[in-house]
Amino acid sequence: MSLPRIAIDAMGGDEGVRVMIEGAALARRRHDRFKFLLVGDETQIKAALANHPGMSGASEILHCEDVVAGDEKPSRALRRAKTTSMGLAVDAVKRGDAGAAVSAGNTGALMAMSKLALRTMPGLDRPALAALLPTLSDDDVIMLDLGANRECDARNLVQFAIMGAAYSRIVTGRERPRVRLLNIGTEETKGTEDIQAAADRLRAASELAMDFEGYVEADKINRGECDVIVCDGFSGNIALKAIEGAARFVTDLLRNAFSSSFRSKVGFLVSRPATELLKHHLDPNNHNGAVFLGLNGVVVKSHGSANAKGVANAVEVAARLLEDDITNRIAKDLSAVDTQSLDAK
Repeated sequence: MSLPRIAIDAMGGDEGVRVMIEGAALARRRHDRFKFLLVGDETQIKAALANHPGMSGASEILHCEDVVAGDEKPSRALRRAKTTSMGLAVDAVKRGDAGAAVSAGNTGALMAMSKLALRTMPGLDRPALAALLPTLSDDDVIMLDLGANRECDARNLVQFAIMGAAYSRIVTGRERPRVRLLNIGTEETKGTEDIQAAADRLRAASELAMDFEGYVEADKINRGECDVIVCDGFSGNIALKAIEGAARFVTDLLRNAFSSSFRSKVGFLVSRPATELLKHHLDPNNHNGAVFLGLNGVVVKSHGSANAKGVANAVEVAARLLEDDITNRIAKDLSAVDTQSLDAK
């Protein structure tokens, strides 16, 4: 099966060209069907490609020297969308020169550019940022929104649930993903009016290909008890940062404990298989690749500090969404719902 090429914002991220090209090359070694449009400074890209000869025949370079800064305001970056590597990568999707775009740059700028260039899908009010988080079960959990929308009403939350379920069917293969709303308790009376209204609508939406199971509290996000967790972007971003911080805390705590004495170092050698498994599970590079769901095109956000393995995973997320036609899946699910019944009260 042929696969549209993927536009890579080669200048984004903490380490820029070297890691982005190395990550793309790693993804291509795993999947030799991948082809790329590499957007950025041609001299730097060619120098990086010299270390990955297998990429030459699978890549085209779109020269661009302008870069969106990590701390740049989205409004300012938006005005430079036609001259920056990030903006040109997204524009390649709009023009059909690429099937998807991957960037490790400024999240706010990427969302603003993507929304302006690709527009929100018919029937949706807002796109949402969705990511895969590790769990104790065999499958990751999809969580959205993780920061694209600070405030959300009941209609937004229901639409996020529809998008998340469509994504989950691709990732887990479940015909009816288990969906829950993030809340401060599991009782039906808990939460804001919008959360309660969204829950009522999801319970009644039997035509949707999902099983709505009520609420989930933040301490259960990684238990593997559901497939999709829905929330507003403000709460979701806080929860995500708390999870990432807890993971780093556990990793650092173990490192300090195992280096505190000779006996603890011996203990580390004995327990190394278990600690390596823990490290693998907590490594954000193994779950890298957040998706802007709800746009007329595929855009994947790689973590700014991702290494080559993380970038490769983000590229693979983009490819998988292209293969499984996520945009049409969401459109089909939306068409099964009476949109008038989802209007905010």
